[in-house]
Amino acid sequence: MASAPAQIPTSFGHELRACLRCRLVKTYDQFRESGCENCLFFKMDEDNERVVDCTTPNFNGIISVMDPSRSWAARWLRIVNLGF
Repeated sequence: MASAPAQIPTSFGHELRACLRCRLVKTYDQFRESGCENCLFFKMDEDNERVVDCTTPNFNGIISVMDPSRSWAARWLRIVNLGF
């Protein structure tokens, strides 16, 4: 069974947060509703306090990677093998 693709942030304001492990960026509400699609073991969708513990509002920039195996940016950031 294939997992659902990660959600696209619905806004790009100050409410964005990044997962501490995989750096996926979504809004607080998106993390609260569906958790982190790459780090299911955090179980953010089951416990709302985990969203604050496992994400951070402090990050610089966003990239979009369509094919991690062919992306130089994904290799540089070491996110090629995160299970996308």
